[in-house]
Amino acid sequence: MDFKSEVNIKDNTQNLKISQPTVTSKPLEFLRDTEALLRRPTVATLVPLLPTKVGKNLQIASSVAEESLQELAEIDLETISDWELRPLRIRIGLSFVGFGALMTVLLLLYLNTLYSQLSPIEQIGRYWHQYVWFVCLGVTGMFILGREAMRPINKPQKSGEK
Repeated sequence: MDFKSEVNIKDNTQNLKISQPTVTSKPLEFLRDTEALLRRPTVATLVPLLPTKVGKNLQIASSVAEESLQELAEIDLETISDWELRPLRIRIGLSFVGFGALMTVLLLLYLNTLYSQLSPIEQIGRYWHQYVWFVCLGVTGMFILGREAMRPINKPQKSGEK
């Protein structure tokens, strides 16, 4: 028996039309709407099951989230300049470096307190995963800070200055 395909692939792909979205929303509006679609039914379901005080606190937290996300959705991401993001990038880099250093010190304190019978080589051999993670966080922060230091500083011109 000779079975041949009767489906014409070329004709089927030519008739395929992909619809484009008609309404484009800003990413922060999309975030607000998606979060609200998940949060509202969850809060409505949980409030009757929880104790009165906890349910009331959950409703307050939900309304605060609603207001915060509404304010966030009003921000136009296109108007934020590179200059305005510079302090935030520096803080993030410093946070990575600080957290990596803090966790490395806490790991050393933990090892010297609980595993003082082990030599430093044995401690590193046993907990090398944690060392690597914390050192990588610090190195990542240093890269962020170095990148920020190498950026050209172009302050925005005020309307009255030339």
